[in-house]
Amino acid sequence: QVQLVESGGGLVQAGGSLRLSCAASGRTFNLYAMGWFRQAPGKEREFVAAINSNGRVRYYAESVKGRFTISRDNAENSLYLQMNSLKPEDTAVYYCAAERGMSYYINAAEYDYWGQGTQVTVSS
Repeated sequence: QVQLVESGGGLVQAGGSLRLSCAASGRTFNLYAMGWFRQAPGKEREFVAAINSNGRVRYYAESVKGRFTISRDNAENSLYLQMNSLKPEDTAVYYCAAERGMSYYINAAEYDYWGQGTQVTVSS
């Protein structure tokens, strides 16, 4: 089992940047595929980015491709999301998620472990 804690959210102007972090508990972080999802008010949770267990394979939603970068540090049990060129439509609660496996996953239903979320607000 793994516990996840996000941090790094906040208020930023359009065009700005934020870096989200997700700290994972346990000693088997390198066995988990990881993902970032977000949920805006009144909307369903949507996929943002995913990374496989060794960090060599990454996948992005079209809406963030070229602006966001997912990465991980298995030695530090940490997952990151660098968000650049932020837009008001990026405003949401951002969640990290973990699923044991070597691949990557883009569907929320495939993830067993979730953090509590961190709020990102982009003002216009």
